[in-house]
Amino acid sequence: MNRKTLVLPAVVGLLAPVLAACGSSEGDGADGGSLVVGMTDQLIASKDSPAPLDPAYAYDTGSWNVLRQTLQTLMHAPRGGGSPVPEAAQSCEFTDKASQSFRCTLREGLKFSDGSALTAGDVKFSIERLLKINDDNGAAALLSNVDTIDTKGDREIVFHLATPDATFPFKLATPAAAIVSEKKYKAGKLRDGLEVDGSGPYTMKSEAKGGRVSKITFSKNKSYKGDVKLQNSKVELRIFDSAEAMGKALEKGDIQVATRELGSEQVQKMLDKPNKDIELTELPGLFIQYLTFNTEHPSVKDKAVRQAMAALLDRGQIASEVYNSTTEPLYSLIPSSIGGHKNAFYDKYGEPSVTKAEWILREAGVKTPVKLSLHYATDRYTPKEYEVIRDQLNRSALFSVTVKGTDWNKFREASKKGEYPVYGLGWVPDFPDPDNYIAPFLEKENFMNSPYVNNQALRLIDESRRKADRSSADAAFGKIQEIVAEDVPILPLWQGKQYVAARKGVTGVERLLNGSSDLQLWELGQGK
Repeated sequence: MNRKTLVLPAVVGLLAPVLAACGSSEGDGADGGSLVVGMTDQLIASKDSPAPLDPAYAYDTGSWNVLRQTLQTLMHAPRGGGSPVPEAAQSCEFTDKASQSFRCTLREGLKFSDGSALTAGDVKFSIERLLKINDDNGAAALLSNVDTIDTKGDREIVFHLATPDATFPFKLATPAAAIVSEKKYKAGKLRDGLEVDGSGPYTMKSEAKGGRVSKITFSKNKSYKGDVKLQNSKVELRIFDSAEAMGKALEKGDIQVATRELGSEQVQKMLDKPNKDIELTELPGLFIQYLTFNTEHPSVKDKAVRQAMAALLDRGQIASEVYNSTTEPLYSLIPSSIGGHKNAFYDKYGEPSVTKAEWILREAGVKTPVKLSLHYATDRYTPKEYEVIRDQLNRSALFSVTVKGTDWNKFREASKKGEYPVYGLGWVPDFPDPDNYIAPFLEKENFMNSPYVNNQALRLIDESRRKADRSSADAAFGKIQEIVAEDVPILPLWQGKQYVAARKGVTGVERLLNGSSDLQLWELGQGK
């Protein structure tokens, strides 16, 4: 969920001075008190999603943001962004020049929140458990390159990788690599339900009805030892059904901070008519939205159909009419704020053109209008976006597109089974490197379960991972982006910005979300 070696959350204050310093932003949070934060990411334990908070199953922003508060990883993203630094570890480093052997030494005296010792054996157990369960909903693919793990005593762990991977430290900083206790988690089975036990900065207690979480209370973990410095002692996270409900709660003072995810119309309203008690902060965002294709589905199997859609798509209209310019058109899988970016789709297709699309289809002998259905998740994405895309395609008379929406759980299951020809998804990077905008989509074991395979792209991914200097991998990533623009297994739409709204007196808002949308509740405090 993140990118590039330098993701600096440079803050732009949009309303009044950004959170004038009313209190200390440093320290252990002894006087930081309790805060109430709102978000709209849903957490649901159900038959289709039985273990939303098990690190061997979770692979969405909402779940990961809960796990980041409660579980430790060997490394984590530092304050201000950049390459990962030790968290549960005291030190970590590659022990060879090939980036194929990685050693970490744990901090002394680590404990889980129940007081039991956290050892190198727990780290080994956690990673091997993730790989053994290998749930198709989870993020095991991030660590699938781990060949063997050795431990020495209670504090030293060595990871031996099957192939060189300079991005491995970033992967150890994700919740996929979260450390759990063998006493609480079974080796070959998911932990169903909504309980989490770990060694992170907070312990947690959730409130749910029918498996749907409405509130989580995070309390300072007195056993915690790590790199994070808490600015508060307790945070209540309330989950709202809609951005509108969350915004009303903020205006009434029921919550002090509204985070993921404010709607574009709300943001525009706050900009046009500022509230003297609320401050809006813009943060850099690295998330992207795109269309993905089942390249074996009869309606889009011919590459020319996908290319014609790329030639017709008007990203500027989507950004302005649907998102009030809180997003920017994207012409590659890698966003423009990340090293290695190339405007590959614009270079190949230029401005939206019916003439070009018609030529592509005619040359390939494709009969028009091409009939297909466009799918999206109603509880995650904006219907208007897909309606605009439909209208753009149908207006050309080259396509006859219908839009169909369904709830996320059914949508995700159907998309993985290949039932949809084309559907919309969003991506928040796992870690800040171009690799994470490429490999999860193009590797054979990709998270979309896409049948698309390009052997040249796979070789280039392997080549890029051998580059310890990540900027030296730009050439490989540039070629991969050209391949994607040619084959169009995925069609990039836009990259987004992040906004957080907070009542005055709350400190640390500018660090609440990093570029990967990682929620860092420990940064919040209250002015004196």
